[in-house]
Amino acid sequence: MAKTALITGITGQDGSYLAELLLSKGYRVWGMIRRASSFNTGRIESIYQAPQADGARLRLVYGDLADGSVLNRHLKTIRPDEIYNLGAQTHVKVSFDLPEYTGDVTGLGAVRLLEAMRETDLDARFYEASSSELFGLASESPQTEQTPFHPRSPYACAKAYAFYITRNYRESYGMFAVNGIQYNHESPRRGETFVTRKITRAAAAIALGKQERVYLGNLNAERDWGYAGDYVKAMWLMMQADRPEDYVVATGQTHSVRDFCERAFYRIGRPLTWRGEGVEEHGVDATGRTLVAVDPNYFRPVESECLRGDATRIRDELGWRPEHTFEQLVHMMVDADLAALRPSTPAKPVGSPHSHAA
Repeated sequence: MAKTALITGITGQDGSYLAELLLSKGYRVWGMIRRASSFNTGRIESIYQAPQADGARLRLVYGDLADGSVLNRHLKTIRPDEIYNLGAQTHVKVSFDLPEYTGDVTGLGAVRLLEAMRETDLDARFYEASSSELFGLASESPQTEQTPFHPRSPYACAKAYAFYITRNYRESYGMFAVNGIQYNHESPRRGETFVTRKITRAAAAIALGKQERVYLGNLNAERDWGYAGDYVKAMWLMMQADRPEDYVVATGQTHSVRDFCERAFYRIGRPLTWRGEGVEEHGVDATGRTLVAVDPNYFRPVESECLRGDATRIRDELGWRPEHTFEQLVHMMVDADLAALRPSTPAKPVGSPHSHAA
């Protein structure tokens, strides 16, 4: 009998890739989305079928991680075998502006789901999308499952609560509940306000003569960047394991924001040379034209300068490993943005998934 999965945050980058993966494995997939005045289901348009269609295996329901009562209701109705909690306020910079909201949705949202599972006596497996931001001011590099946490943002603090409450419910109630400590992972579906997508979209726009330059914050910040399509496979593998364990999911390689810029602009045939230092640093092309500049307004109050993960355990125990290199990731994102900016945007099809949510 086919398994049933519930995904919170299905309209996000990870949610859409995970839905595709689960559907390819024969799952019935339910996705929880929030009500909005405009359509926000673009990432799942390609896999959505109206509920009236024969054999439709993807269904959407309205809900919010801030509302425990609706979570209870959905779990009673859907009775999923697996729950993937990917919904959150995921933007680190925004969390400094919205710390209370971030804590409510990103932190308390996890315990609302876990408590709904307990109250409905649901024998399901639970995945919490944790984050490398937990390590923050890391005491060692690379970081492993044993590295102490030192969160440096409201987002990271909320994720720390979600991590520990997931572990607590596993130990207190015997639940199959796991944390995937995922390092930064990107794709062409990454939101445009995140720095990686901001860079690749700007490079594409500059290549097409639609933008002059891009303004960024800390060029020295280093991250362990992987491909989101690879990382959702790690989520699924963790949920199929014989016992619930928390794992670091990472490539083990770091690159700076500056490196990301260099690779993106190289892809469009405009290799960068750097001039100046600090807030005066800027990247220029062969003609001396500035394509990348620094704006201090994009600096965070505190920064996690360098985060690099050691994914030895998940590689050895579950057989997961990244399938795409850093260069392939950046090229994929630039190429997708070039393709998106060239043609005119097609009209939304009649019967958008947003209009069929229960």
